[in-house]
Amino acid sequence: MPTKVLILGANGFIGSSLTHAILKKTDWEVYGMDIGDNKLADSLGNRRFKFVEGDVMISKEWIEYHVKKCDAVLPLVAIANPSQYVQNPLKVFELDFESNLAVVRQCVKYNKRIIFPSTSEVYGMSPDTELDEQTSSMVYGPIEKQRWIYACSKQLLDRVIYAYGVRDNVDYTLFRPFNWIGPKLDNVFEAKEGSSRLFTQFISNVIFDKPIQLVDGGKQTRSFTFIDDGVDALIRIIANQDGRASRQIFNLGNPKNEVSVAGLAKLIIAAFKDYPEYAGHAARAKVIKVPSGTYFGKYYQDIQKRVPSITHARKQLGWNPKTDLQTAIKLTLDYHLANKDYSLT
Repeated sequence: MPTKVLILGANGFIGSSLTHAILKKTDWEVYGMDIGDNKLADSLGNRRFKFVEGDVMISKEWIEYHVKKCDAVLPLVAIANPSQYVQNPLKVFELDFESNLAVVRQCVKYNKRIIFPSTSEVYGMSPDTELDEQTSSMVYGPIEKQRWIYACSKQLLDRVIYAYGVRDNVDYTLFRPFNWIGPKLDNVFEAKEGSSRLFTQFISNVIFDKPIQLVDGGKQTRSFTFIDDGVDALIRIIANQDGRASRQIFNLGNPKNEVSVAGLAKLIIAAFKDYPEYAGHAARAKVIKVPSGTYFGKYYQDIQKRVPSITHARKQLGWNPKTDLQTAIKLTLDYHLANKDYSLT
């Protein structure tokens, strides 16, 4: 049972929610680092939370010192926005791969447990109707489709960590989030198109009376997973009861929440109707179709279906996601519409 947990990217969507849950539900200490702390208001000041502002690409001595002193390390720093994969592929590689590889190597050096965020994107355009950690192939497009640099970076780190496990007996867990959503994912009061992930972009568009743009018609499906369910799985992984998470790979998603992108747009618009201040926005909401080349540029390629098998997580962790999609949308809107002045930039 860990007593000290290092979270790099503690101010991120996953990091801030995980930090709060650890402090609330366990007696562990959390050491966190990020370039800001605006999502950590409910954790700052807790005597078991030690936070420092820093950049993983710069603050290398601080990171190494805390890798040495902590029991479990979660490097949660990454660019995880499809528009950035296309616009800034080298920045994605430098942060998502190179910076995280340095942390992985320190965990190997000091024999520390590493809990690494892989991604559902590693499966790429796999033809499997249900994606399995052990058997599904990982299928990517041609080199000119730079969108795949994120998936490639994550997949290669998965393979590197696995190899360290085989060669050096490093204790690791790889977890693959499937479209985690919820409060603080992005700033929904940021009007700029493409600044957010799909889920929060749609919410933002309704707020600002802008058309919801369905890339290539919105026929693609995703399995959306509420952040609280994901964090519940992470706490089980960190606790690692009877070593059941050691050297394992887990899909963490909610297959019951599979929906097309067009279907998600309808659900979000319908949800806004329950908020009197925004009912007019919902009534005015428009949905339009746009080619992916127009929206993302020529370097983009999409994934048509993304549904996880979670049999392994159920068996090893005793984990089951509980939050249906409509509830997840409502909880997200409840938070953001009540905290309009809360900056998440």
